[in-house]
Amino acid sequence: MSVWSSFKSLYFATLLMLLGSGLLSTYLALDVAERADGVWVGALMTGFYLGLVLGGKLGHRLIARVGHIRTYVASAGIVTAAVLLHGLTENLSAWLALRVVVGLGMMSMYMVVESWLNEQSSSEERGMVFSGYMIASYLGSVLGQLVLAAIPTLDISLLLLVALCFSLCLVPVALTRRIHPEPLHPAPLEPRYFFQRVPLSMITSLAAGAMVGAFYGLAPLYASRIGLPTQMIGLFMATCIVASLLAQIPLGWLSDRVDRPTLIRVCSALLMLIALPQALWSDLPVIFIFIGGSLTCMLLFSLYPLAVAFANDNIEAEKRVSLTAVLLTTFGLGASISPLLVGALMKTLGPNMLFAAFSLFAMYIAIRVRPEVITGDTLSEEAPLQHISMPDGISSSPLSAALDPRVEESHVQEQMQDSPLAEVGETSEEQHY
Repeated sequence: MSVWSSFKSLYFATLLMLLGSGLLSTYLALDVAERADGVWVGALMTGFYLGLVLGGKLGHRLIARVGHIRTYVASAGIVTAAVLLHGLTENLSAWLALRVVVGLGMMSMYMVVESWLNEQSSSEERGMVFSGYMIASYLGSVLGQLVLAAIPTLDISLLLLVALCFSLCLVPVALTRRIHPEPLHPAPLEPRYFFQRVPLSMITSLAAGAMVGAFYGLAPLYASRIGLPTQMIGLFMATCIVASLLAQIPLGWLSDRVDRPTLIRVCSALLMLIALPQALWSDLPVIFIFIGGSLTCMLLFSLYPLAVAFANDNIEAEKRVSLTAVLLTTFGLGASISPLLVGALMKTLGPNMLFAAFSLFAMYIAIRVRPEVITGDTLSEEAPLQHISMPDGISSSPLSAALDPRVEESHVQEQMQDSPLAEVGETSEEQHY
C-alpha cells in the first residue's frame, strides 16, 4: 500500500482515462449500430487502434521536445476536444477521423504515465507498481461499462461525461509531487529477428491482438444485435472484463509451474470449444450469454501474457526491452485490423460471427503451437521467468513499455555499433521491466 500510495495521482489519472475510453468505445459502437452496419463499428475501432500504433513515434517526439507533463496536458486537451466533436456531427467519416485522433492522443498519455512509473520505481518494486497500474486500468474499464448500465440512454450526456473524465485526469498529473522524468530514448524494433527466434510468441500475439480488438470494438454490437437492452450490454461488457482480470491470478500461478507452450495450446483449444455455442446460436438464454462471454474472455485475455512469458524465456536479457516493443506492436497491429474484417463478416452473416472468429483464431493458435516444434534450443539461461500479468492492449500503449527513460546517449551509440539492425539503441538488463 505504501508503494501504491506513492503513485496514487498517476493511478487516479489512469482510472479516469480508461473510464472515459471504455465508455466512449461502447457508446460509439451502440450508437453507430442503430444507424449503420457492423463494418462501420469495426472501422471505428480499427481507427482507434491505428491511432495507438501510429502515435508511438509522435508521443516520443512530443515528450522529448516539451517534457512529460506538457505532453500529457496537450494530449488530454486534444482528446477532450475530439470527444466533444463527436457530439457536433453525426458524419461517420468524421467520427472515423476523430477515433484516429483519440488513439494518437491516448498513446501519448499512456507513454507519459508508463514511462513515468518505470523511471520512478526501483527494480525491486516495479512489479508491484505496475500491478497497481493494471488494477487502475481494469477498474476504469469496468466502471465505464457500469456507467452505461446506469445511464442507458444514448445521448450527448454520455459524451459530456467522457469529456469530463479526460479533462479531470489532467488534475492529478498536473498536481503530482513526483520528480519529473528524464527525456526518453526509444528501444529498437527488430521484428524480423524476433519472428525468426520466437515465431510462436509472435503469431500468438498477433492472433490475441486480433481477438482483443474485435472484442472491445464489436462485443457491444453483438450484444445489441442478439437483443440485449443497453443497460444489459454495459453489464455484459463489465462482467467479461472483470472475469478476464480475475483469470490473471490462476494464470500466473499455472504459468510458473506448467510448460508455457502447452498452456497456450490448452487455453486456445478450450477457447475454441467454449466460443462455439455462441458462434452457432444467437437465441441462448441471457445467463448462458453472460457465462459464455466471461469464460471466453478469461481464456482470450490469457493468451498474450503467456506469449510474452514464453518469448522472454527464449530471449537474452539485453534484448527484452526491444522484444517488448515488437510484441506490443504486433499485438496492436492485430487489434487494428480485425475489427474491420470481423465487422464485415457480422454484417453479412450475423452477429454470431464475432464468436466464430474467436473460435477460428483460437484453432489457428492451437494448430501452430505444436509440441514437436518446441526444441528448447533458444532457452535463455535464467528461464523460466516469473509470469507477469500484461495489459490487454487497450489500457497500454504498444510502444511505451519498450521505452526506458534512463538510457545514456553514449550507451545508445555503443549498442548501435554492436547491432546493425538497431535503429536507436537497446537498454541494459537492469533497465528492463
